[in-house]
Amino acid sequence: MRVGVLTGGGDCPGLNAVIRAIVRKGVQEYDYEFVGFRDGWRGPLENATVRLDIPAVRGILPRGGTILGSSRTNPLNARDGIRRVEATLAEREIGALIVIGGEDTLGVAARLADEHGVHVVGVPKTIDNDLSATDYTFGFDTAVNIATEAIDRLHTTAESHMRVLVVEVMGRHAGWIALHSGLAGGANVILIPEQRFDIEQVCTWVTSRFRASYAPIVVVAEGAVPGDGDMVLKDGTLDSFGHVRLSGVGEWLAKEIEKRTGKEARTTVLGHVQRGGTPSAFDRWLATRFGLHAIDCVRDGDFGTMVALRGTDIVRVPLAEATARLKTVDPGLYEEVGVFFG
Repeated sequence: MRVGVLTGGGDCPGLNAVIRAIVRKGVQEYDYEFVGFRDGWRGPLENATVRLDIPAVRGILPRGGTILGSSRTNPLNARDGIRRVEATLAEREIGALIVIGGEDTLGVAARLADEHGVHVVGVPKTIDNDLSATDYTFGFDTAVNIATEAIDRLHTTAESHMRVLVVEVMGRHAGWIALHSGLAGGANVILIPEQRFDIEQVCTWVTSRFRASYAPIVVVAEGAVPGDGDMVLKDGTLDSFGHVRLSGVGEWLAKEIEKRTGKEARTTVLGHVQRGGTPSAFDRWLATRFGLHAIDCVRDGDFGTMVALRGTDIVRVPLAEATARLKTVDPGLYEEVGVFFG
């Protein structure tokens, strides 16, 4: 069998580990051939491929990013998109397609499987950890570690100058990175998209911290929204999946805090730093296991499924279920860490 592989959406630590595991097991145990599609869904849309064999995946385990390239291309919005994808798969004699991605990339895969009968297997990838069918997605652990290290470093600057430091991390609809890194890094305020925040309460926490002769760290997810307003944006343009490009809440928050408290405030936007660099040991382990189980799905003909982590086991779930809703922070969990605010 010839198997296609693509990586879509934002790049993520661990993507190369998945590709390596798929190819190594697929070639060595099942004698499959592989075709790598370039730049996410753009590859099958434009028939853009790269060679994918064992020599191509040697040495890529610790590398960040993806050797296949990635993009936010949406074939559902392209002219004759589905027909072009199907034509490429037929021309390349692709018997199965392994799609590695997050909510949007796997959403396209689910449509292709359910409505067009394409033999698809999904692998969950997102630093946001917001896919409901899996306990964890690879990339999340690395992103949290990077954000935590940044917060640790910013504490010394905040204390040296006795100023507020606002750290903006990624998280469009889910505040998992903010919550985990903020708690691990000893932040004094954590703001997430699931809970609208009261700017006056934030300022109260900040003032309380200064009274104790400490400089506060505020961690805010990029999708967090003030309770009396709309989402704060620098750029209102949309990507191909209809998502607004986020950033700006950290800068807005710092200005509001400085204006309302009289304390100097500065912003650090971690942005794409969270997605780059070598994956953590956990993400390499999880991504590798996902890859091994994904190629087993192909061997078993178990298409229209996604591999997922449940406890310590890798299981298979329907792609439609995996993309039906996002996994967001439970209010009870957020309340639990509130004891450290202020």
